[in-house]
Amino acid sequence: MGESKRAEKILVAVAWPYASGPRHIGHVAGFGVPSDIFARYHRLKGNDVLMVSGTDEHGTPVMVAAEQEGLSPRELADRYNEVIRDDLRRLGLSYDIFTRTTTQNHYRVVRDVFRTLHEKGYIVEHTAMGAFSATTGHTLPDRYIEGTCPHCGYREARGDQCDNCGRQLDPIDLVGPRSRIDGTAPVFKETSHLFLDLPAFADALREWIDKQAHWRTNVRRFSLNLLDELIPRAITRDLDWGVPIPVEGYDGDESGKRIYVWFDAVIGYLSSTVEWAAARGTPDAWRDWWQNPDSRHYYFMGKDNIVFHTVIWPSMLLGYGEGGEIGAGKGKLGLPYDVVASEFLTMEGRKFSSSRGVVIYVKDFLERYDADSLRYFLTIAGPESQDTDFTWAEFARRNNDELVATWGNLVNRTLKNVHRHFGEVPAPGQLSDADEQILAAIEAGLASVGGEIENARFKAGLTEAMRLATLANQYVSEQAPWKLIESDRERAATILYVALRCVDNLKLFLTPFLPFSSQALHELLGYSDDIAAKIEFVEHAEEGDSHLVLTGQYESLRGRWRASELPVGQKLLEPEPLFRKLDPEAVVAEELQRMEETAAGGAD
Repeated sequence: MGESKRAEKILVAVAWPYASGPRHIGHVAGFGVPSDIFARYHRLKGNDVLMVSGTDEHGTPVMVAAEQEGLSPRELADRYNEVIRDDLRRLGLSYDIFTRTTTQNHYRVVRDVFRTLHEKGYIVEHTAMGAFSATTGHTLPDRYIEGTCPHCGYREARGDQCDNCGRQLDPIDLVGPRSRIDGTAPVFKETSHLFLDLPAFADALREWIDKQAHWRTNVRRFSLNLLDELIPRAITRDLDWGVPIPVEGYDGDESGKRIYVWFDAVIGYLSSTVEWAAARGTPDAWRDWWQNPDSRHYYFMGKDNIVFHTVIWPSMLLGYGEGGEIGAGKGKLGLPYDVVASEFLTMEGRKFSSSRGVVIYVKDFLERYDADSLRYFLTIAGPESQDTDFTWAEFARRNNDELVATWGNLVNRTLKNVHRHFGEVPAPGQLSDADEQILAAIEAGLASVGGEIENARFKAGLTEAMRLATLANQYVSEQAPWKLIESDRERAATILYVALRCVDNLKLFLTPFLPFSSQALHELLGYSDDIAAKIEFVEHAEEGDSHLVLTGQYESLRGRWRASELPVGQKLLEPEPLFRKLDPEAVVAEELQRMEETAAGGAD
């Protein structure tokens, strides 16, 4: 089955994790696993995918963590950039580039966007009351201040917005504001800052968002509500750690000001593609995604970041237009096509939070359990459309009753019987109606599973793939080839050939969700190439500096979303189980003990 249409340019823009500490499974449930499923599928489909992100290394979160650990902000960022990119590699996230915001390239792109918006009059100066820590004297970012919302009374509203009613806020508006760092009341002082004139974009934003009928309901509704009360947003801060401000009177260390970390971070989607293109020796290649009206941009994040991706970043893109130094008048930069925001993963009813001690770190999880088991759980039972509670008992149950008992069982008994009696893909005889029907039903997954992934309905896509695996299991059980191997070897060979074709197809459908076990199965079936791709670290050099990025070679995967062509006579390797069965009681007891020890030790 060949490709039916021209390859599309797909930008997979993944939220940038703070380099202020290791990431927990709540983080990767939002930005990580969904984005990778999407990117892997589109590569297999034959599209040109560019999946980009990196560590967000500026702002108060990094400064606070550095001070607590007795390090400079850069030293802390170096440490956690390494930790985070290693976690993401082990989880199988197939970035084309996962970089960082402390590169010369990123600084150049951020300053160009800022300067261009300022020159066009979209950045203006205002005097405002700034919030400072009573303990350190450092500025307190909006998100590090909590209090009671003056509109709805929600007691844990943040200084920039209330997650309960969705209104934009200023820290000084909160009732009883307090620092999330040490609980002290912030000190408010008059200070001059540069503001992004969001109201100037209100009409254009509303017209644009109104047309995005394909967005998730929660994203579209929330974004439209935000437009009712848009106010200018401060995009500079009283800090000495961040991107310098390219405006007279604000540039230079003596100003004591830097660009706001969130303004800086979203520009990373653009700067990372510029870096990717330069590293390949094709410095203009980024334009194929950003200045190509046919390119589609998909953004992946948790729901608390929606405002930055549907209001603030689009405003910046609209204001930049055909650009300054970087855009160079070759077309407007593309707006988001879809903003795929997940809800929260909770634990015991509480949102995962390192600062509040409700946490399971990715690194710790992957040291004890398989990456595909975590990817499976976060997709089939994760917070795609509603907050979801993680429990160890449910993780073990899903692993055993679904991953092992359905998919693992089909693979194991099919491959064992073929290997034991034939050692290779057997030649089939005449196919029966039952054989034809199961092959047709499974191959229909090319459209049904693929369609769900294309529409960012990952749970539905995985559920459909597992439904098809159940059908294949039923076929094998009803046909019982092991009973025929002595009396009718040709029929047994035919059934096992059909079962292998089903397994080969299902392997493809599950590759975006379960890349590690799918690659292992690919090899057990006798293939010698890659279907899931190898992810690696590569050094990118800059003037007098260099840094490692997470990347991979994915060209060989393109165009493989097609029906199985498993050749007769292909030798099979000796079967091995794809998944481990877990002891639920032991898992729960062991993890509860670990959490108690962590809490007693005062860990994050």
